[in-house]
Amino acid sequence: MSDDDKPWPEPRANPDLIGHEAAESALVDSLRSGRMPHAWLICGPEGIGKATLAFRFARYLLAGATPSTGLFGETKGLDLDPANPAFKRVAAGSHADLLTVSIGFNPNTGKMRSEIVVEDVRGVSNFLHMTPAEGGYRVVVVDSVDAMNRNAANALLKILEEPPAQAVLLLVCHAPGRVLPTIRSRCRKLMLHPLGAQAMDSLLARYLPDVPQTERLSIAELAEGSPGKALTLASHGGLDLYKEMMSLIANGNGTAIAKFWEKTGRDEEGFRTAASLYLWWLARAIRGIASGDTQEIVPGEAAALARIAEAGSLDRLVELWEKAGRLFARAESINLERKQVGLSTFLAFENALN
Repeated sequence: MSDDDKPWPEPRANPDLIGHEAAESALVDSLRSGRMPHAWLICGPEGIGKATLAFRFARYLLAGATPSTGLFGETKGLDLDPANPAFKRVAAGSHADLLTVSIGFNPNTGKMRSEIVVEDVRGVSNFLHMTPAEGGYRVVVVDSVDAMNRNAANALLKILEEPPAQAVLLLVCHAPGRVLPTIRSRCRKLMLHPLGAQAMDSLLARYLPDVPQTERLSIAELAEGSPGKALTLASHGGLDLYKEMMSLIANGNGTAIAKFWEKTGRDEEGFRTAASLYLWWLARAIRGIASGDTQEIVPGEAAALARIAEAGSLDRLVELWEKAGRLFARAESINLERKQVGLSTFLAFENALN
């Protein structure tokens, strides 16, 4: 599915953010205090709205906020009318005082890189030291900082050590532990948490109005409070894949397993969705067995959980999960045959149960 076909807006064009009012207040309060940090590390699981929050704050600053008054007086959080010129330019990626750093294309291969490289960061320092085109802030959004390789991270660190005035860096971060400690220490950390059931239901009802509520609730459980993950699952038929997968695990039918991976292996996104669901379920099942909490998300899942519970050693199950993760990663990185990779992971699982 292309970006244009998605039923939800990209973070830079999204006017709404639900469930993160405390984080918005922290940004506004810091700005109005007159002592706003020059860099923010916006942390939390993937897909919960970190990039959306970063662009909301960028728009707020670029639309005319000042340390003493905020955006032309009192506002509700970081809300900005989509008709505002600053909103439109940020959404279009054309605002002169905003720079976005993200994973880009490799000109040698014509494919997306797997990480942010130093070439993507080199222009940040010059950008921040330029006079703001509209007399306010210069803002850089990095999405995400933990996708930087070592050289890119070191280049960013030099910028953080001597930030210019009226410059703000908003660093989206999925995994703070993968970020250089020296970068973390130079940023104000802002932690976002997975959304609660009510917020998830509100968002999914808005963006998936044709999906029955019972299915939306199941998708929300699979997504664990991440609307981004929920919408991605919905767009790739994740719930149906999960139901089919539970049936395969519960019954252990080798022929059906082969057909499943032959079908999902034809499509890169379908395979990626199936692989991530399998790894997520296996990790969830291991935690459930260890804690005694093995509730099902979809009908029939209890039988799959019962089968795996009979396997015995948790160490063996953890080993299976680690091996499957390595195989799926290799399928992505070196273009292994997707059907064979999926089949191998399930056969290894079946061998462990027999």
